[in-house]
Amino acid sequence: SLGDVAAIGAGNSAPQGEELFVDGMHPFFRTSDAGRIRFGDIYKSSDNLNEQGVKGLRRFPKGTILFPKSGASTFLNHRVMLGVDGYVSSHLATIVADKSKVHERYLLYFLSTISAQDLIQDHAYPSLNLPIISAIQLPCPPLAEQLRIVAILDEVFEGIAAAAANAEKNLANARELFKSYLQSVFTTKGEGWAEKKIGECCTLRSGTTVDASLEKPSGELPYLKVADMNNAGNETEVFNSSRFLNKADVGKNAVLPAGTTIFPKRGGAILTNKKRLTAVPICADLNIMGVIPSQRLLPKLVYFYFLNVDMRVLGSGSTLPQINNYDIEPMRI
Repeated sequence: SLGDVAAIGAGNSAPQGEELFVDGMHPFFRTSDAGRIRFGDIYKSSDNLNEQGVKGLRRFPKGTILFPKSGASTFLNHRVMLGVDGYVSSHLATIVADKSKVHERYLLYFLSTISAQDLIQDHAYPSLNLPIISAIQLPCPPLAEQLRIVAILDEVFEGIAAAAANAEKNLANARELFKSYLQSVFTTKGEGWAEKKIGECCTLRSGTTVDASLEKPSGELPYLKVADMNNAGNETEVFNSSRFLNKADVGKNAVLPAGTTIFPKRGGAILTNKKRLTAVPICADLNIMGVIPSQRLLPKLVYFYFLNVDMRVLGSGSTLPQINNYDIEPMRI
């Protein structure tokens, strides 16, 4: 069993207080960090703790395997191994190989074949306790044979990485071609085209602030914050959120209908130059602006128009950049 060849544990509860992360130098790995890598070695975390923040926390050594054990990420079966010493969230199981019995990379490869769906009894509340993880059965050949297997798999994964890099390069080239065509569409006018100000053919509406007590894990309206704009069904349509509201709890003007182009309007998020098209009615927080097209405009045409706009040049205010209605209304489409 896994517990016979490795020490099975769990990470630390996440420290509370922003001051514990200020000027942090010690990586604190969360399930989201594992999700960024999915499989393989992980060297950097999104959050880093300072000396005050790591007091009382267990530090895990390089080579520790992280195995999501609670929450929705459990089903994603991410398996990563620390490339540096670091601190780990309690939502992750920690697996430290006994190197006299098992090679840590052999163990990583093996655990990538284990599906959490086969271990969890209640799929409505995905959670794996440490005894279940410890009881996972694995083949354990002699160390020399493990090293031979690891060498073969490393070579295969190097080939996969090279293929992925080529695919990414081809994708980047395709995006450049798309961008070039997009520019030509909106600069070369056709017969019968009209030109209007955005303010004449669209309604601009900022997001709203709602009391945190109204947020629910499910409900009628997704409530999007800027960070949620990273979660999209595809490159354009936003409909994933971890927060929801009920229609009765918000005003009619707080709802952005399906087909609204949204983008960050305040703070450093403007620099991401990110735009999305809503697939369903949503509510958005105050840092998001929505452009709602009139019935004479296809929503996706408006979205593509804004893809061609660099929002970074519109943000005013040196301390806190902000895009206002009067920045958008005069733009011509």
